[in-house]
Amino acid sequence: MTATEEPPILLASNRPADRFYRGGAAISRFRGEPPAGPREPEDWIASTTTVAGETSVGLTTLPGGVLLRDAIAADPVGWLGHAHVERWGGDSRLLVKLLDAGQRLPVHAHPHDDFAAAHLGAAHGKAEAWCILRGGTVHLGLRDDVDDASLAALVDGQRADELLGLLHEVPVSPGDVVWVPPGELHAIGEGVLLLELQQPEDLSVLLEWRGFAIDGARSGHLGLGFGLALQAVNRRGRDADGIRSLLRRATPGGAALPPDAAPYFRLDRVTVQGSARIAAGFAVLVVTDGALRTSGGVALPAGTTALRRAASGPLEVEGEAEALVCRPPEP
Repeated sequence: MTATEEPPILLASNRPADRFYRGGAAISRFRGEPPAGPREPEDWIASTTTVAGETSVGLTTLPGGVLLRDAIAADPVGWLGHAHVERWGGDSRLLVKLLDAGQRLPVHAHPHDDFAAAHLGAAHGKAEAWCILRGGTVHLGLRDDVDDASLAALVDGQRADELLGLLHEVPVSPGDVVWVPPGELHAIGEGVLLLELQQPEDLSVLLEWRGFAIDGARSGHLGLGFGLALQAVNRRGRDADGIRSLLRRATPGGAALPPDAAPYFRLDRVTVQGSARIAAGFAVLVVTDGALRTSGGVALPAGTTALRRAASGPLEVEGEAEALVCRPPEP
């Protein structure tokens, strides 16, 4: 078998149970799976990352029973490519998720690399981007500057309506892409289904937790106390142009993310009408509509999530479909 004939690795659903917010039915429908539990709102795809505080929950298991994390450690060049390994070693630099907001998520933010390294000993912060699969409303970025004391008082008093009111309310539709820089306050509205690319960490600063199945006063500050954790939050407001700079359409055949996201991850939207070639390199492929088949005869219907090793070469597909190709940053 030549490199170009190596089939993609089909990934089973990987849904941590008992998350702190509701959701999951839309993921079951998207993937064509039986209904899941009421708090399984995330599918962790190609994950070498664990849920915060856990030793194995969240990790992807490959067909055959080997953890993806262990497979990459055993053959980093085969999985990630020479240039990637020369720069970053066996760090995949990527986590992809399907996320179904069965309720509005709380107002929160994620730290930058520098903050995560200095205060948490973590290899990454958590930049993220969302490709919208089912529309609704998201809340993103401060409308105006807010000072430390005012923000801390809102968190301490759990004044949820006021916290949410600080943010821009943004309608989103299928095909929209939202770039969420580290530190940017955000909340995903009820009913939104999205594909998320992110740095491979589970680090969140929760500003709101009333009504959610989590003790935010204990768990919402990354173990740092809110006085320090809130320093990871961007407290500068964005005007309308600043918010528009975080949004774009995922046009077929081109990069779907703004240049500011390039140090963190890459996303391409691929439209296939007949046949297409997906370039070589470590990648997560998500078929969002229609159906594909590889040159080797592997069926990839809508809802499929698949993984591609760097050493596998380009992937030849045919059919009529839309797909999203998620990759780590360019080395």
